[in-house]
Amino acid sequence: MSLSGGGWLPEARKLPSPNCDRRPPDTTIDLLVIHNISLPPGEFGGPWIDDLFLNRLDPAIDPYFREVAVLRVSAHLLIRRDGELIQYVDLNHRAWHAGASSYAGRRACNDFSIGVELEGTDEAPYTERQYCGLVHVTRTLQRLFPAITAERIVGHSDIAPGRKTDPGLAFDWTGFRRRLAT
Repeated sequence: MSLSGGGWLPEARKLPSPNCDRRPPDTTIDLLVIHNISLPPGEFGGPWIDDLFLNRLDPAIDPYFREVAVLRVSAHLLIRRDGELIQYVDLNHRAWHAGASSYAGRRACNDFSIGVELEGTDEAPYTERQYCGLVHVTRTLQRLFPAITAERIVGHSDIAPGRKTDPGLAFDWTGFRRRLAT
């Protein structure tokens, strides 16, 4: 996998989100943040994640959507349960995925990170296709952004402790890191 047309992965389905902006000047991208998302919570499939990241989520469809439809959020990438890769934000731009966050003494992780969402929940096991896709994407990101070392791959819970819990207990960090190292 390599970049084409700027910071877009050619293998990803491209759905540009307006929820992004330029990174601060001279920013080194050196952190990968793994998240999870399901809309409505615990349900997989459907267009709702795309709709959230594209600001077109209809609050009348589900009671939970009334809470989140007003949010202006995005991630760089989403890996669906079947392994499909979707990209919402140019990797060179700042996606709005981390919120209030800090890592290694640096605040505002959106400035220097790439955000990857896995379609899932903290409790539901992730699929084999998702792990394969995540390993592939992570290796690509590490080639493109060499400062993203194995030590600089974290969960949302690591950069926003007490506020976020994803990717959750269901995420197999040991297996993921083992695959990444081989």
